[in-house]
Amino acid sequence: MNQTISLGRVRPARFSACRIAFTATRVFVKPYSASTRPSFLANEPEGPQLTVAIPGPRSKAILDDMATILDTRNVNMVTDFEASTGNYIADPDGNLLLDVYAQIASIPVGYNNPNLLKAVQSRAVQSALINRPALGNFPQHDWADILKRTLLKAAPPGLSRVFTSMSGSDANELAFKAAFMWKARQRRGEGKSFTPEELRSCLDNKSPGSPNVSILSFRKGFHGRLFGSLSTTRSKPIHKIDIPAFDWPCAPFPQLQYPLSDFESENANEEARCLAETDRILSESLGSVAAMIVEPVQSEGGDNHASPRFFQALRGLAAKHDIMFIVDEVQTGVGATGKFWAHEHWNLASPPDMVTFSKKAQAAGFFYQNVALQPSTPYRQFNTWMGDPARALLFGAIREEIERFDLLQNTVVTGDYLYAGIEGLRKKYPDQIKNLRGKGMGTFIAFDTPNRDKLLVQAKSLGVNVGGSGEEAVRLRPMLIFQQYHADILLDRLETLLRP
Repeated sequence: MNQTISLGRVRPARFSACRIAFTATRVFVKPYSASTRPSFLANEPEGPQLTVAIPGPRSKAILDDMATILDTRNVNMVTDFEASTGNYIADPDGNLLLDVYAQIASIPVGYNNPNLLKAVQSRAVQSALINRPALGNFPQHDWADILKRTLLKAAPPGLSRVFTSMSGSDANELAFKAAFMWKARQRRGEGKSFTPEELRSCLDNKSPGSPNVSILSFRKGFHGRLFGSLSTTRSKPIHKIDIPAFDWPCAPFPQLQYPLSDFESENANEEARCLAETDRILSESLGSVAAMIVEPVQSEGGDNHASPRFFQALRGLAAKHDIMFIVDEVQTGVGATGKFWAHEHWNLASPPDMVTFSKKAQAAGFFYQNVALQPSTPYRQFNTWMGDPARALLFGAIREEIERFDLLQNTVVTGDYLYAGIEGLRKKYPDQIKNLRGKGMGTFIAFDTPNRDKLLVQAKSLGVNVGGSGEEAVRLRPMLIFQQYHADILLDRLETLLRP
C-alpha cells in the first residue's frame, strides 16, 4: 500500500533540510509543523503530499494511452483537476504539489474555488454555454450589460471599450488588425472608400490592397504562436522554426544587470541605448510601422524587466512616430504584480492605445478607447464566436474574489516577503541564485540558476511545481491566493534544492 506523507508548512527562519528517500512505491518525507495562518480557501490542504515518485504508475499509464492519439512530449505532469485544491495541484497517483506555476500563470484564485464553482452553476452561465452566441451576428440581449459589469469593471485606466476574443494570441492578432486598419484609414483619408484596385489586389495578396505595414516588437518578446502573432515572438527558435514569417522590425529590449542598486548607471545607459535604437528603427521605417507591442515583463523570453522610465519613453516614441502603443498583458495582467494591470506601475502620462489580456482573466481580448480602432465597415473584425459570454461571467466572479479578499494587497505583501526570502538565499548561495528580479512587482519574481531544468524536475520530488522561462530562469507564477506560509514552504524547498 502506498503511504501518503504530508510535507506541511514551514517558517523560512528554520530552513531545515527536507530528507527524502525513494522506493518503488513510497516517498518518505520528514513532516513540518503547520502555520496557524488560515488559508483564503477553507478546504485547502496543510501542505504538499507525496505518495510515489513523479510520474507515478497511473500517470505513466495515462500518458501511454494519450500518446496513441496525442503528442504528449509537452506534458509537464498529468493532472487530476477534481482533486486539485486552492494552491495545490494533484496528479492521478495521489500526489499533491504546491503549484507556483499555476497552469502557465493562468489560474487566478485557486483550483476548485468554491465561489467560482457557484458562479458557473448560474442560469446565465448555463445559457451562455449551451446556447453559445455567435456574438458578431447574434449577441445575446444582455451582452453589453455583462461586459459593463465584468470585463469593463476592471478595464485599465483610460480605456472604456473592449473587443473580446478566444485566446491571448488571438487578442494580439486582433489588436494588430485594428492598428493596420487604423493606419490604412489615415493614409486613405477619413471617410474615403476602398478603391477598385485595392479591392482587387488584396485577393492576390498584393499592394495596394495588402499594404507593406508592420508591427514592431522587441528582442526576446513573446506574443503568441498563431501565424501573425508569431512574427512578433522573438523568444525561442523552437516557436518559429519552419514557419513563414513577416519581415517585421525588431528592437532591442534592455538586458539589465542585478542587483539594480549596484548597476544604476549601467542600466540607465542600456535603456537609453535600446530607446535610441527603437527611435532609429521607427525613423527609418518611413511610416510602414502601424504599432509597437511590448510586455511589461518579458515572461516567456526569460523574465526580463525594464524601468518605468523606459516604458514611459516608449509611450513617447509611439506618439512621436504616430503609431499605436500595444501593451501585452496576457501574462502580467489581473493582479500578479500587485496591481491589476502591470503597466499601472509605469505611471504613464497617457494610457496605452490597446491592452491585450487573457490567462488569469479566464477570458481574452483587448481594451481600447479610440473609436478609430473600430473597423470602418462591418465584418472586418469578425468570426463566429468573437469571445465567450460564459468566460466574461467567470471573469466577473474572479474580480469579485479579488476584491473580497483584497488579493492585490495580499500579492504585494506576500511578494515582498517571498522576494526577501529569496534574497536571503541569494546571499547564502550566490553561485546558485543569480539575477534575482521582480522586487516590488508582487509575486512576479524570477532568478537564474545553473542546471535550471534539473532543478525544475527535482522540485516535484519535494512537492513543488515550478516553471521556467528563457534558458536559465526559474519563474514564479503563484496564484493570487498564495500567502506567506506558502512562501515558507517554497523557500524551504528551494534551499534544499540549492544546497551543495
